[in-house]
Parts: sequence; structure tokens; C-alpha cells
Amino acid sequence: MENKLVYTGKTKNVYAMPNGHYLLKFKDDCTGADGVFDPGMNTVGLTIEGVGDVNLRMTDYFFKLINEAGIRTHFVKANFEDTTMEVLPAKVFGKGLEVICRYKAVGSFFRRYEQYCTLGQDLPAYVEMTFKNDEKGDPLVTKEGLIVLGVMTAEQYDAIVEMTKKITKIVADEMTKRGMDLYDIKFEYGYDADGKVMLIDEIASGNMRVYKNGEYIDPMTLSKLFFA
Repeated sequence: MENKLVYTGKTKNVYAMPNGHYLLKFKDDCTGADGVFDPGMNTVGLTIEGVGDVNLRMTDYFFKLINEAGIRTHFVKANFEDTTMEVLPAKVFGKGLEVICRYKAVGSFFRRYEQYCTLGQDLPAYVEMTFKNDEKGDPLVTKEGLIVLGVMTAEQYDAIVEMTKKITKIVADEMTKRGMDLYDIKFEYGYDADGKVMLIDEIASGNMRVYKNGEYIDPMTLSKLFFA
């Protein structure tokens, strides 16, 4: 039996494997608009040769660290030769949900709340969730909203927030070791047949904003600095 294509995504394609797992094929496409990268967008804005490979290598690095920390993920193993990652099956929340953890007031957070904060202001590992919906601009949703809409339970929400803060610290600590500062990062979560939450998708330079000496580092440069 061969792997069967089940979903064509913006930055990855998903295949069903004969063993019941799934295979993610990383592509060289990045989110953004008009040729400019933006991790907060859900549209493909540019293609960068080799970005799929470095995204997979960073994802492999972090998922192994997270698994070792006892935090549930869908990661099984990566294959760098064909830029794929084998993962456990997981259901997504609703029709797609992004979880953002913010250490600094930048990006969409600053655009929304600039009357109340300064650019780059420290934030206490602030976690927010947005529905993945390009047409509606990825609307924010509260804990109560997620429960009322039947997207997740209160227990699942609390688990995601706790996991997000722990995972973000793992990523931030690795950046600090390399003389860089994590400002914000986005994750995706799913749940297994028992309803238990697990981290899914990827952890790559395109999903985070990292600065060095106050200057933003673009994803490809970040990947090179990270593995230097």
C-alpha cells in the first residue's frame, strides 16, 4: 500500500500511511503577502528554496526536546532525505485554531492594542487563540467562546495554555543560548481518540519572531544562525 494524499496545505502536504500514521511533506512555500514573509498570515506570499528542509530540521530538533520534557506531541520521526515527518493521528480543534504565545508586544498584538502598550513592551508569556480563517482575518476567540461553540472543553483549553507556556520557554531558552531573543511564536494543537491534547504541525523559523540586538531576523537567516 502506498501513502495517500489527504490534504494539500500552504506549507505542507499530508499523506495517510498504511500503518495508521500520517506523513507531512514539507514544502518551500512561506506565508506572507506580495513577496514579504509574515508568520501571522495564512496566505502563501513567497517561495524560498530549501526552506522546507530547514523547517523540518528545526521541527525535528524541537519536537525531540519537547517529547523529552514529557509534553505530548504527534511527532514520530523525520526523514531529511525526502523532507518528510511521520506523525501520530490527531484531530484539529474546530476548523483550525492557532495558539500564539507572546513575550513582546509586536505584530498583530501591537496593531490591535497600540493605544494601551508600546512597541516591544514585555508581555508575561501571554497566550491567545485565533481561528484560522483568511477571509475574517483570523479572529481572536476567548476560552468561553471556544467552550460555547463546542470547539474544546475547559480542561483542553487549560492544558493547551499550560503546554504552550512550557514549550515557548523551551524554544526561548534555545534562542537565548544562541544570543537571540524570542518575541512571539505560534503553535497548533490537536487531540487523540481519548481527547488528550498534543502539539501538532511544526516548530520552525517561519512560525516565530526572533530578534538579535533589537533587530528582526528573517526566517532563513534565523535557521542558519540556529544551526551554525
